[in-house]
Amino acid sequence: MRRVAKTPVAPVDQGRLSICIAQTSEEIRAAQRLRHRVFAEEMQARLATSEVGLDADAFDPHCDHLLVRDDWTREVVGTYRILPGDRASRLGGFYSETEFHLGAVAALPGLVELGRACVHPAYRDGSVIRLLWAGLTRYLLGHRYEFVIGCASMRVEDARSVSAVHRELTRDHLSPAVWRVQPRVPFPLDAAPAESAVALPPLIKGYVRLGAYVCGDPGWDVDFGTADFFIMLPLARLKRRYAMRFARAA
Repeated sequence: MRRVAKTPVAPVDQGRLSICIAQTSEEIRAAQRLRHRVFAEEMQARLATSEVGLDADAFDPHCDHLLVRDDWTREVVGTYRILPGDRASRLGGFYSETEFHLGAVAALPGLVELGRACVHPAYRDGSVIRLLWAGLTRYLLGHRYEFVIGCASMRVEDARSVSAVHRELTRDHLSPAVWRVQPRVPFPLDAAPAESAVALPPLIKGYVRLGAYVCGDPGWDVDFGTADFFIMLPLARLKRRYAMRFARAA
């Protein structure tokens, strides 16, 4: 995989950032342009996109798109997409179901799926992701969802590192057996876990801090070059201190 030079990150004035749900097709396209920049140009993912320069798929029209914008430049610098369960039913399933057999999870009430999280490389000082999570908290609690699901990705630099992360997640954050899922394309976990400590990827670490479970072995997303863990957060487990902090920040 080709390496892309890292963009220097300077602290961002939080006051210049704002968050909203996309209301227009152009706002959605701005999110898709950012996703293309991060996934295709930076991560070298192979995207099956409908338009050059955009990361656009069949799920996008059915999703709400959470945006963080730099009010000085008007550029979208962070995004998440949100797929409520009722819309997924009309669509034929969640995006996660392209990677995992969901089993009993698919029948849970109040499901909502998060995905396509990304932040502009020049804004990765933590301010944008904190604002995204604040917006998500307000959205999820406001709509009274019960279970948040999604695929959390880990770049595959070394199979032993994936095995080490898998070992830590299943030791400390494994879901009850009834909520286990099966990857359609399992990531090969044959390699012995790395002997030295391996840090959890930041997004996965953030999810489990909130109280999320990992629901089994990772899948292998060959197009994105990632090991994907299926994550589920029962909102009843959302840590109160985080919920209050994020709600205040939104």
